[in-house]
Amino acid sequence: MSHNDDPLVFSTGGIPPQNCSSCGKHPCVCPPAAEIVPADIRLRMELDRKGRGGKTVTVVSGLPPHPEYLTRLIGKLKAHCGTGGALKEGRMEIQGDQRGKVQAYLEQMGFTVRRSGG
Repeated sequence: MSHNDDPLVFSTGGIPPQNCSSCGKHPCVCPPAAEIVPADIRLRMELDRKGRGGKTVTVVSGLPPHPEYLTRLIGKLKAHCGTGGALKEGRMEIQGDQRGKVQAYLEQMGFTVRRSGG
């Protein structure tokens, strides 16, 4: 028999409690998210073509480990650049050579952005 923290077996009392999407428990036991201060974060930006069939991608790394914040940030960046992109392995990938737009947008938000590579 498996041990469950919620002893409720059956209820007729409406909507069942929802489990947290991160930790999977109800109530949530995730630590509170730390406040992100862009001025304290130094990002690294580079252009990458490796393993992409010759297609160019602007890659931003050095991001804080905060999934909700990164999801909102990449959405804003994709809309600003008018292109697609994705979060992969803790890095943001924006399609095409968007280094100028991405750097200007992130610096406007308060981040320090350092270009690397060519």
